[in-house]
Amino acid sequence: MPLNWKTGGVLLGVVFFLAVLLVKPIGVSTQFVILDAIVGDIANPGLIEATEDGYTSGNAYLAKSDGKYAANAADPLNYSFVFVLAMAAGAALSAWARGWVRGTESRTPALWRANFGETPWARYATAFAGGFVVLYGARLAGGCTSGHMMSGMMQTAISGYIFALGAFAAAIPVAFLMYRKEA
Repeated sequence: MPLNWKTGGVLLGVVFFLAVLLVKPIGVSTQFVILDAIVGDIANPGLIEATEDGYTSGNAYLAKSDGKYAANAADPLNYSFVFVLAMAAGAALSAWARGWVRGTESRTPALWRANFGETPWARYATAFAGGFVVLYGARLAGGCTSGHMMSGMMQTAISGYIFALGAFAAAIPVAFLMYRKEA
């Protein structure tokens, strides 16, 4: 049985509050850079180099902030990277619990089917493309939706509210354009 969106929102707020209170604000997009660096170092050994003070890289992006990204890629078992892995595991567990993995429930929501048909791969491709655009934009802006909007607003940062306003100003018209038919 799916959670009510209000209950899910409250639970999400509690998780964010606890993360900020106990560890640090949540941000996710940087971990994709770290994953890229891990894969890059496997494909190109020497991309990440150990120094007396920690780690660095010939890649300027990985070397910035005194090699912080290079260090995180060299030793990825840190809070942020494990958090992202746990998010993926939680999503998989949720999909399994809802019957999506076993095929007992449709993988496409009724609203999607009404507008685009039953093909799940079209939905996956659209979600991937949308995620890519959001992630690309987030890295250009130096953050991500969870860092700018969710953690930022929780910390009452003006930039978080401005980002949220911009995100919804773009998302609402796009949703109206994409989902013209009701379920």
